[in-house]
Amino acid sequence: MTTKSLSVTNRKLWLAALKPPMYSVAVIPIWVGSAIAWADQQQFNRLIFWTFLWAAIFIIAWLNLTNDVFDADTGIDVNKAHSLVNLTHNRTLIFWLANLFLGLGCLGIVAISWWQQDLTILGLIILSCFLGYTYQGPPFRLGYQGLGEIICFFTFGPLAVSAAYYSQAQSWSFHSLAASVIVGLTTSLILFCSHFHQVKDDLAAGKQSPIARLGTKRGAQLLPWICGVTLGLIVIFIGLGFFAPGAALTLASLPLAINLCRQVFQCHDQPEKVKNVKFIAVGFHFVSGMLLGIGMLA
Repeated sequence: MTTKSLSVTNRKLWLAALKPPMYSVAVIPIWVGSAIAWADQQQFNRLIFWTFLWAAIFIIAWLNLTNDVFDADTGIDVNKAHSLVNLTHNRTLIFWLANLFLGLGCLGIVAISWWQQDLTILGLIILSCFLGYTYQGPPFRLGYQGLGEIICFFTFGPLAVSAAYYSQAQSWSFHSLAASVIVGLTTSLILFCSHFHQVKDDLAAGKQSPIARLGTKRGAQLLPWICGVTLGLIVIFIGLGFFAPGAALTLASLPLAINLCRQVFQCHDQPEKVKNVKFIAVGFHFVSGMLLGIGMLA
């Protein structure tokens, strides 16, 4: 292999390790919660919005880095070339870099709490961080028990969206709680799809992910039901009056959901072909979340 080819391969590995598309899971809850705060109460503070957004991005960076660290400890990432620990061969560096990002994220949340003289946001984000830690962190490692999707749902759904709404309105809203269910489901879908290509490694490390328990075929058959429930709830919430009619705009993300289900069903048992479907799930999550926020504003 030539030096140029090695350089290109190395760049691709670093890009895969840094996972830039995954940071949409920080953007969407903040966007949706803030959009509903404006729709409900015409409350929007730009400084708080951008501070919260950057804090969320730093916290996601902490989660991504610590997941690589804790997976390296269990050996589940032994075949994962794009693990940051495997790329740097320096677990300690990645661990402390992760903690630096966590500190920066918490600093932003503390600033918001100080400006508002209200500790509610800080409490919600501390709880979110704790749940995020339990996913891979010892002694919990709840992701190894197949509970990752449930943790993901509550962390990036009800907790994150409600925190974003409260950061703007300093009150609670059933509208934001209903929206948080949609955001939580689409975020959990990303994690669900990320397991299809690594079943052998998961089983070897004793990780009972949903796909390891169900098998790839049954997991692929379940996927349309998850997408259908997610988009079906939009219609139900509009009918019940929880969402404004404009929220129907979210249904325009249906082609992305169909593409996701088709790709997984066709390639569920082919790791090399199915390993990137999580990015299709990221696209569905991002587009549906953006459209939901715009629809609520409209």
